[in-house]
Amino acid sequence: MGGTFDPPHIGHLAVAEEVREEAGLGEVVFIPARIPPHKSGERLLDAATRMELVELAIRGNPRFSASDLELRREGPSYTIDTVRALQRERGPEAQIFLIVGADNVLEFGSWKDPSGLLDHCTLLVATRPGVSTDGLPGWLSARMRLVRVTGFEVSSTEVRDRLRRGLSVRYLVPDAVLDAIERRALYCG
Repeated sequence: MGGTFDPPHIGHLAVAEEVREEAGLGEVVFIPARIPPHKSGERLLDAATRMELVELAIRGNPRFSASDLELRREGPSYTIDTVRALQRERGPEAQIFLIVGADNVLEFGSWKDPSGLLDHCTLLVATRPGVSTDGLPGWLSARMRLVRVTGFEVSSTEVRDRLRRGLSVRYLVPDAVLDAIERRALYCG
């Protein structure tokens, strides 16, 4: 499960857990993007801090892990490169599943080598309230698995906005993430 995780929130965790259970996955690996290609120009926390927040968020769930795979690589974080590198790390027998939200799969055709990506992993698409995948091209819809998950109306953008306005994000992010944000005054100003 890749993303900017700026910051990681309960929606990320709930989706990962529900998809893990529904698809029978042994583990979900959270991989923060170093330089997300579809978010150029956006101001993000540095990658090392986002990695630290992910590690805090997933602490306590033995089925979750974090990887700095994209943080060790220069340039934009293209998913195809990450999946290939993960396959090399895990070995040829490892099955790779990519978890994306329904909102992100709508842009899948603009990703680097989307067809090649589908040759290297199974695409698990988590439903999202108000987002329909009905209009996806056949080459994509035929090679993905839609996973119904509980909808949480929370986003990292909303969390950052609330923090900048001095509003509480308690119950939107894990307590350990909130503690780190408050202790280091992240997202303020």
